[in-house]
Amino acid sequence: MHLKVRVKICGITNISDMDASIKYGTHYAGLMFFEKSPRFVNLNLARQLSLHAGNKIKKVAVTVNLNNQILDEIVKKVPLDFIQLHGNETPKRVHEIKARYNLPVIKAIGISEPTDLDFISPFNDVADQLLIDAKSPASSILPGGNGLNFDWKLLKDFQFSCPWLLAGGLNSENAAEAIAITGATQLDLSSGVEKAPGLKDEDKISLLMSSI
Repeated sequence: MHLKVRVKICGITNISDMDASIKYGTHYAGLMFFEKSPRFVNLNLARQLSLHAGNKIKKVAVTVNLNNQILDEIVKKVPLDFIQLHGNETPKRVHEIKARYNLPVIKAIGISEPTDLDFISPFNDVADQLLIDAKSPASSILPGGNGLNFDWKLLKDFQFSCPWLLAGGLNSENAAEAIAITGATQLDLSSGVEKAPGLKDEDKISLLMSSI
């Protein structure tokens, strides 16, 4: 494994999947607070998973357009290392959330064509990291986790000014190619390491980690 490539397994819903993520050396675990997602975890389960993981992995709250009242509850109850914003949050909102919770923020941006890259620069100065994902189709209720990828060549010569993760349709068969084309040093996977929505596959995690 490429030591410099960090992996985030998103949508952890149970202890054994958290353990598998830790066992194979992934860097981040995503806890999904979007209720329409098959990977949604309630506050009690999220707290249990986070406490179980301890400091063995970075815990990321994945949220979509949440108000302060709900975010307050999440941050109060669940030990976290990052907040991920996967909705239509503005740079101003990113700044507000960082200031309110004193936690680093990952902002997700959906990409499907060259003009979408213009959405990146407004977040460079406010987000701690960016997550570049395939733009969700209009028909999808999920902002991510759709198992779709985009044309990685769009990022071939793009210069990021803050750390970033590549997401969207990644798995053990295409991760190395995605890294080679984009220069990504961090990957985010969800459906690509699952046997069913919300249930990870330890063998797929193992294969992925040995493929990069």
